[in-house]
Amino acid sequence: MRVVLPLAAVGLLLLVVFGWLAIRAVQVKENLEATTQLVPALEAAVTEGDIDAAALKVDEIEAHTAEARRAGTDPLWRAAGMLPWFGQNFAAVTDITVAADVVVSAAAPLMESLGPGGLDAFLPKDGKVELQPLEELAPKLTRASATVSAAYESLEQIDGDQLLPQLSEPLGQATSALEGFQGALNGAASAAGILPALLGGEGDRNYLVLVQNNAEVRATGGIPGALVVLKTSDGQIEFTDHSSASALGRFKPPFEVDEEQERIYTTRLGGYMQNVNLTPDFPTAASTAQAMWEKENPQSEIDGVIALDAVVLSHLLVATGPVELGSLDSLPVDTGKLPTTLTGANVVQTLLSDVYREIEEPQMQDAYFAAVASDIFAALTDGSTDPVKMINAVKKSSDDQRLFAWSEHEDEQAVIGASILGGSIVTEEPTVGVYFNDGTGAKMDYYVGREVQLIERCQPDGYYRYAVQATLTNKAPEDAADSLPDYVTGGGHFGVSPGTVRTNVYAYGPSEWLLESASVDGESAPFGSYRHGESPVGGQTVSLSPGESTTVEFEFSTLYETDEPQLRVTPTIQTRSEMVLPAVSGPNCAS
Repeated sequence: MRVVLPLAAVGLLLLVVFGWLAIRAVQVKENLEATTQLVPALEAAVTEGDIDAAALKVDEIEAHTAEARRAGTDPLWRAAGMLPWFGQNFAAVTDITVAADVVVSAAAPLMESLGPGGLDAFLPKDGKVELQPLEELAPKLTRASATVSAAYESLEQIDGDQLLPQLSEPLGQATSALEGFQGALNGAASAAGILPALLGGEGDRNYLVLVQNNAEVRATGGIPGALVVLKTSDGQIEFTDHSSASALGRFKPPFEVDEEQERIYTTRLGGYMQNVNLTPDFPTAASTAQAMWEKENPQSEIDGVIALDAVVLSHLLVATGPVELGSLDSLPVDTGKLPTTLTGANVVQTLLSDVYREIEEPQMQDAYFAAVASDIFAALTDGSTDPVKMINAVKKSSDDQRLFAWSEHEDEQAVIGASILGGSIVTEEPTVGVYFNDGTGAKMDYYVGREVQLIERCQPDGYYRYAVQATLTNKAPEDAADSLPDYVTGGGHFGVSPGTVRTNVYAYGPSEWLLESASVDGESAPFGSYRHGESPVGGQTVSLSPGESTTVEFEFSTLYETDEPQLRVTPTIQTRSEMVLPAVSGPNCAS
């Protein structure tokens, strides 16, 4: 009898303990599931720019994560986390609920910072961005970034292999989500920290804007044909000057660029503004462009360089709405049948094709481009731009790797260079780059279709091989030599028959990779072999008559197994999804 009663008491106690833990487990599960169900609504509200609705969703989510945290940090639950064998599962739930709660709690102050004006507070009105909201947001982003980073690190330290499958899978999903969120917040915090200075909050700034023309392709997009200077002063943004690459002429002697890049791209890289971006390394292109502009305009000191193309303008015009081209009235040239209103739908064809049909004189083409830039800039800064569409335009442009920035101020460049806007060939992740440079000396790239694909080829000899293929197709009309203007075809002035497109194709591999071979249409072919920094570089030149297509392949090898490399590709008039095909693996590669 004496033994039975204590055993019964112990059994009853265990039932109570397990019952309480079961109740807490249900509370954790229900509240985390409710949080998951609310996240899509929060994302939709943010995407639509409905800050009030987003703030309400954050409040709801915060209530659920707080309840989940209370359950997951219950004293009894924590005690269970110290048990041998099974205790790590309770401890993992504690860490997950705490991480979820602190991340959501970090988001609430950010919503409050947007205030009643929402995202509009961060866009220019009458040409000026108010700096105070940015200055107030920066420290909040920094704190949120630190909080999320700490939560991510706590989850990353959990050994998922020691957990039940019901926990290890959601743990992996949560950790992956936090990693992406952490990166985004870190970038936002860093950007907010330098934006006031970039906008002239610490003294006037001048920025040279390179409007790249994809119809004559260069490694970062296209020749920087039109040049614009923007001035920022205490948030005020002004369009102060404009010119063209052709107006700057040739620089003798050429500006010095490091020997490796000169070996690949010749001294033309430092000899003409049109050629500063033969290199895919935007910091090199930007600093060279800065030097050239200041050489020809000694009264104008350039603090930074921005590059964009006509496709970026098409994205921005979605945010501004149609733009009336009032500046065309002052042009000393008949613009023919060119539209007097530009939209996201017609700007690419207008700027990269139609203008050459309607305006024959290159100097007048440059004047037209400058007038268009002036009117679009005015629309972007007058305060009528849709803020959500503007954010989406910038994001899409940067994701497509067709928007670049550089600052001569080292602290700012450290932030920009670490972002997708930096355009440096030096990256933390293994990266394969495929870049195109026009060899026609004309505007035929408007008619070239391209597809690029990364192929993993695993070999039994222990080497890991990757091939990158670029397929180019000349889609110009068969009678291009006669139907297109000489300015578009080149007129044979550079040794290329009218209608034919000549392209220099370059492939960059990650450091520690070896460039093995090259082929054209499946046949081994000689190629240029170089180094750019730590990257092996292969070069190949192809020429295509109208209707012709060719596939260039470069193969690399490495002794080290690596994650699938990122793929960087010269942006053209095609969307990235049209040009970049999904990577594929060969038959010897493990699934």
